Order: sequence, then C-alpha cells, then structure tokens
Amino acid sequence: MSTSFPDPPQVSRRLSRPVVLSLLALAALAVFVVGVATRADDESCPSKETAVKDELKERLTPIEYHVTQECGTEPPFKNAYWNEKRAGIYVDVVSGEPLFSSEDKFDSGTGWPSFTRPLEKKEVVEKRDTTLGVTRTEVRSKDADSHLGHVFPDGPGPTGLRYCINSAALRFVPVEDLEQEGYGQYLPLFGKAKAKATNEEAVLAGGCFWGMEDLLREQPGVLKTEVGYTGGRTKSPVYESVKTGSTGHAESIRIVFDPSKTSYEAILRFFFRIHDPTTPNRQGNDVGTQYRSAIFYRSAEQREIAERVKAEVEASGKWPRPTVTEIVEAGPFYAAEDYHQDYLEKNPGGYTCHWVRD
Repeated sequence: MSTSFPDPPQVSRRLSRPVVLSLLALAALAVFVVGVATRADDESCPSKETAVKDELKERLTPIEYHVTQECGTEPPFKNAYWNEKRAGIYVDVVSGEPLFSSEDKFDSGTGWPSFTRPLEKKEVVEKRDTTLGVTRTEVRSKDADSHLGHVFPDGPGPTGLRYCINSAALRFVPVEDLEQEGYGQYLPLFGKAKAKATNEEAVLAGGCFWGMEDLLREQPGVLKTEVGYTGGRTKSPVYESVKTGSTGHAESIRIVFDPSKTSYEAILRFFFRIHDPTTPNRQGNDVGTQYRSAIFYRSAEQREIAERVKAEVEASGKWPRPTVTEIVEAGPFYAAEDYHQDYLEKNPGGYTCHWVRD
C-alpha cells in the first residue's frame, strides 16, 4: 500500500519537508493503483475456506473485505482514519483484537493512518512481501490474520518505524467507549483509571446457544448474555465452519452477572437444569462436538465450584447416566454473528431443545 524510497533521510536533507511529503504521497498513490491490480493474486495472501469467505463478505463492507482478505489497498487521503485526531485505540475490523493506539499515531503525509508501534506487539505479525518487485514487510493481525498494511524504517522516534495501515482494516474505539466495549485495560494509556470490576462472568456450553440464552437471560442477577464460540482450535471462527464440527468450538454463552444478586454456583445449578449433561456431544436433535456440555472456568475458584456442583449433580441420582460435562479453562470467546444474538427474542417460537427441569 506504500513503498520504501531510496535512502529517505538523504532525500529529506536536499528537499523541503512539504516537497518530500508530496512526493511520498504521489509515489504511494502509484503503488496503490498497481497494488489493487496485482496484490490480491499474490500467493502470500492466504486463502480462507469458502464458508468463512461468504460470512465475511456479508459482514464486512466491500473495501474492508478487499483489504483484509484479498490484501488490497485503499486510496490515500480517502479513507476513514488518515486524519483522525481523537484519543482511542484501533482494533481489527474482523476480530476486534487491539492493534494500535492514537498515542502512537502521527501524520506521515502519505494519506494513510501511520503509527510508530503496535499497541500490542504480539498481536501484529510481520511477513516478507515481494509482490511489487521490491521487498517490503507486510503486517497482519495475529488472531484474524487480516492484512493490515506495511511497516517501513522511515518513521519518527522513538522507534524510527512507520506502520502504514489501511483504515479499512481498522475500527476506532474512542477513549470514552473503551470500558463499555471491553478494552478498559487501555484506559491508563490516556491518563484514566480502569473502573473497578464489580460484575463477574460465566462461560457455558450445553447445546444450541439460542435456547440456553433464552432461559439464562431471565435469571435474577444476570445483566447481559452473549452467544458465541469457544474451546476450539481455529481463530475467529464463523458459524458456517463451527456447525461442521471441524473447528472444535462449542456453541457457548457468556453470562455477565451481578454477584450481589446471584452467584456463580447458582448459575451452574440452573445450567444443569436446562440441558442434559449425560449425552456426549448432543442435545436433543443437535449432534456434534459443537453441542457438547462444558463449563469454561475463569479462575481457580470457578473451577472448584464447577467440580463440586458437577459431583453433586451426578450423585443426586436425577440422571440415569454419568455426567459428561467438561470442566476446562476458558480460552478466547468469539461472539457469534448478530443474527444469532437474542435469536428467540427476535424469532418467537423458533427452534429450541431447552427447558427447565425439576
């Protein structure tokens, strides 16, 4: 999306800064025209399975898809964030993983958002790119494997680097929204304290997440529910791949609750009443590992409670077969597509295989 130039520091000593920046922008525009025509065909741009591509095409705008999935390049000076001045962070438009901060953003004069460093180094992966006949360093997001842009050694201090990034690969989260969007840990970067956590979370799987959510959301003390995928092998899964059982993810539900009004133990006891914990990889007519029964604990305390409640349920004699519910440490939780969220509220009378047992 941009290119390096012969010894930029020497050029800048002979020409004024405005002239140099104009030349940079013109050259970058030329690279953009060539890149759009050739970059998408490069073998270094990974190919995703058809189901994932179809879901992403539906969820992303055409330019977001072209940039992140086809290694495309957006026009300079005609994109969302090249001149964004507000404080906040920039996250992957596909997965939401945090990538860059406004604290490291600078005006490079190229017409694309430019940063001196990533917000989280481990979240940005570098890759050799020779598609335009010169060697450049491509940068991609770690989890979603989205094409972001390139990094060049012609930036300002303290790093001397210029991460030249497509706006279409990013979503901006202003500082005032960090807490509510789950990025509260970055508030100290902007001189603000992270709010003290008062709520707790539980992550459970017990068959189709539509029915699970419909019953759990009504429990006293439950503040928020979100359906999604967890416990699998692949990054940024989508429904079309999860439903095949090939990703290892379980259809799950994330429950945010107020511990002053309910408890983790109470939620688990209700969980064991709304699904059959004795059928391996199955609930009702839904069959596959994605429908397994599982508790994904977030702390040693949650693990102890889960093991105790499971043992009590098995010893109760209410089920004729052994309880097969997995108790495993929580990993990344990926929110499901919008149409899955609150599905039975949007579609009264829709499919469910869950009910409350005595």
